[in-house]
Amino acid sequence: MVHTPLAGTRAPVRVWTDPYGIEPQAARQLRNIGALPWVEGVAVMPDVHFGKGATVGSVIAMRQAVSPAAVGVDIGCGMSAVRTSLTADDLPDDLAGLRSAIEATIPVGFAKRDDPVDPRRVRGLEQAGWDDFWRRFGTLDRRVAQLEHRARHQMGTLGGGNHFIEVCVEQRGSDAGQVWLMLHSGSRNIGKELAERHISVAKRLPHNTDLPDRDLAVFLAGTPEMDAYRRDLWWAQEYARRNRSVMLALLCGVVREQFPQVRFDESISCHHNYVAEESYGGVEVLVTRKGAIRAGRGELGIIPGSMGTGSYIVRGKGNPDAYCSASHGAGRRMSRAQAKRTYSTADLVAQTAGVECRKDAGVVDEIPGAYKDITQVMAQQEDLVEVVAHLKQVVCVKG
Repeated sequence: MVHTPLAGTRAPVRVWTDPYGIEPQAARQLRNIGALPWVEGVAVMPDVHFGKGATVGSVIAMRQAVSPAAVGVDIGCGMSAVRTSLTADDLPDDLAGLRSAIEATIPVGFAKRDDPVDPRRVRGLEQAGWDDFWRRFGTLDRRVAQLEHRARHQMGTLGGGNHFIEVCVEQRGSDAGQVWLMLHSGSRNIGKELAERHISVAKRLPHNTDLPDRDLAVFLAGTPEMDAYRRDLWWAQEYARRNRSVMLALLCGVVREQFPQVRFDESISCHHNYVAEESYGGVEVLVTRKGAIRAGRGELGIIPGSMGTGSYIVRGKGNPDAYCSASHGAGRRMSRAQAKRTYSTADLVAQTAGVECRKDAGVVDEIPGAYKDITQVMAQQEDLVEVVAHLKQVVCVKG
């Protein structure tokens, strides 16, 4: 799909979906972003929808500035996946035991670990840098000093909402496809706390008093506030990456216990709520991706659907008009509250047929019908990524 510009903005806002189909609240957010004097341009992904502070599915390139709301409160949220040597034929007919083993190994929802993760005791987990990583906690915003204990005990935990762990099967027609392991999570409570503290600081800065939307308050380069935010941001992004790597290693361990012969390929990992320093047309910019992955030429990424549909492993095409980005998933088409009003547990059972997962009222807001059609989302970004593998979950663990 060729991008369409969103009319009425100062900076170019390029849209990879029908601009007339964007919900009015999200369109207003995007126009407000495009009006900011520091913005070089905005790329809008096909999974775009209204978000708190800034639009989900937006990629924003700024010069000498960054808006913490354009990153989101779950700093570093993203995906990890690994292909196994197993095929669908290796899996048992009843997958309840595998799901139970995963839930017993990786805390979900509000649960945290009784003891912090010891990287030396997790097979397949990177060993480097852990001591230095935790030592840097002492350099973070002083207002989170009391949260170190919680952050340590939440390392290697899933969280709730739209976070998930899945066992998937690659779709290959009538052939028994390869089994993949996949998960979605972020920086847990510590990332949220850091984000909210910095957003509140940004809103009080004098240069943000006349913005079209105070939620889009920015930090400016060369200021103590920007330096403090970027310090905490980089740490939280690393926390999120390490959190996913711990869970993926533990997940591989669960599968290894049930299938001792299993082998694992090199894993894939990508953030979709984060900041990166990049250059386009010779211009150095800070790119915020809120609900978008980087899709540089040849780079592998993960684009999940909902808990009853498919997901995709993709390879980026490096489209500079989109700041080398692609969507982060299907994207919601209705709020959680609306989903609960619209659907029942019976609907959830029907829409997750064939998937070993929770089918109770607690996850109705994550029902596939609350999300956009992932097939259409993929069709709208054919100039951003190519599909490497199409996956379908057979086990889904929700928080």
